[in-house]
Amino acid sequence: MLMNNEWRISAYPLVPGHEVVGRIARTGGNVQHRKVADTVGLGWFSGSCMTCDQCMSGSHNLCGSNEQTMVRRFGGFADKVRCNAEWAVLLPPGLDARKAGPLFCGGITVFNPIVEFDVRPTDHVGVIGIGGLGHLALQFLNKWGCEVTAFTTSDGKRDEALAMGAHHVVNSRDDSQLEAIAGSLNFILSTVNADLNWPLFLGALAPKGRLHTVGVIPSPIPVPAFAVISRQKGVSGSPLGSPATIRKMLEFCARHQLAPITEHFFR
Repeated sequence: MLMNNEWRISAYPLVPGHEVVGRIARTGGNVQHRKVADTVGLGWFSGSCMTCDQCMSGSHNLCGSNEQTMVRRFGGFADKVRCNAEWAVLLPPGLDARKAGPLFCGGITVFNPIVEFDVRPTDHVGVIGIGGLGHLALQFLNKWGCEVTAFTTSDGKRDEALAMGAHHVVNSRDDSQLEAIAGSLNFILSTVNADLNWPLFLGALAPKGRLHTVGVIPSPIPVPAFAVISRQKGVSGSPLGSPATIRKMLEFCARHQLAPITEHFFR
């Protein structure tokens, strides 16, 4: 997205990288909670003002003055990357640093709404898209204790989705499959950047259910007022998570031995 300036926020020359794990090489004089050689991770955000209401209430990811790791500055593919100390999150013991990088963007993007919207172990939850974000959401929600339905456009991904934690798999392009699960899901997490039959997904929600998107969908989601009001349903979205929520996610991953699927290149 940033390489081609699709979000209209890129500045060139651009050095990407926003899922970063490394060792601290140097700290500022006022940093007390991190030390040189600590293994830490850094995601999309690299700084926040620390004085606004959002920062002071623990929602640093909603700070209006947030600094992004690779926007108008060199990101994680540079030799070194600098960040404010609050965003350098320590990796807990038991977490493989070679695989942990995607947790700091893809992982926290799907973990944050689980915490923010009080998804419960008894909930029936759907995940739309089982790619980069979705394959982590399936793992998280399975270990969270939920009954998990994976929505995918490819029937060939069924076995893969089940292996990653889904209990059920539904083809998101098959209206009859969506109609068959009407009113059954407490929470649907959409990770895709594509337009789908959103009225049918809203119909799949149980009363008080929520459709939550973390994918940048090209067109607005149509929200039929009566259908939402009569069953008290909600539609929402969120950006990543705070440093405190990132720490919770990392501890959760270490406890349950969860990790993204990664490919490694050596030089």
